[in-house]
Amino acid sequence: MVKPLTFKGDKKTKKRKAAPSDDTDASISKEVAANHHGPEDDDSWVTADTPSDIAGPLIFVLPLAEPSCLACDASGKVFIHKLENLVEGDPLTAEPHDVRQVWIANRIVGTEKVSFKGHNGRYLGCDTKGVLSATTEAISPEESFLCVESSETLQAFSIQTQAQQYLTAHDDSIKYEVRGDASSTSTGTALHIRMQARFKPRFKESKESRSKEKISRKELEESVGRRLDEDEVRRLKKARVQGNFHEAILDARVKGKHDKYS
Repeated sequence: MVKPLTFKGDKKTKKRKAAPSDDTDASISKEVAANHHGPEDDDSWVTADTPSDIAGPLIFVLPLAEPSCLACDASGKVFIHKLENLVEGDPLTAEPHDVRQVWIANRIVGTEKVSFKGHNGRYLGCDTKGVLSATTEAISPEESFLCVESSETLQAFSIQTQAQQYLTAHDDSIKYEVRGDASSTSTGTALHIRMQARFKPRFKESKESRSKEKISRKELEESVGRRLDEDEVRRLKKARVQGNFHEAILDARVKGKHDKYS
């Protein structure tokens, strides 16, 4: 399920939860709420490192003196938009503050190419003359891009068009402009891609691993409702890694009740 975008400063609303049917369910619900902060709930922004990272909502940080990104308006006009959410001007900390700055990346089946959908529901495209727009509802070769790791700038990509040219940002005294007509890669074609953390595969895996490891004996005993021996602690931690933690908690509770009345 795709979550709506949130920006810094937005107030977060709390969802109301249905009341559990009994004490056991209530205890399980509390344990789930305390421990279930998975990657799918992470709306922070991170930097893409490899082409395989690129997916979901993202912004293109352009190689310009003034921190800027690629944006489009409702009519599909593509333009350069100033970035406001970043730390001390560092492009690797940038986050969007306007939905017009955000593009949704999706892999094109059977290829290594990616499409980028704007907030207006249309796809970013580049014609044979290098003019960018976001006006089409379907994906054709003009709306297909190859993200190539930059050899000039770390954690950056050159975005190749169907004409084997690259997106480049022009910075002159008259105006800023982005086109898709650079014949070769350079620092001017090196774009940083900032994306939502929950879509980054390696970030997601490492966070899942950390979340499974971080549970103490005290937390386990609170979940079960009694003191546990060493074997039970090891069994529950193993179940947490394997994905059957809640079933193991229930078994431990049932065992505790049987021991109490035996």
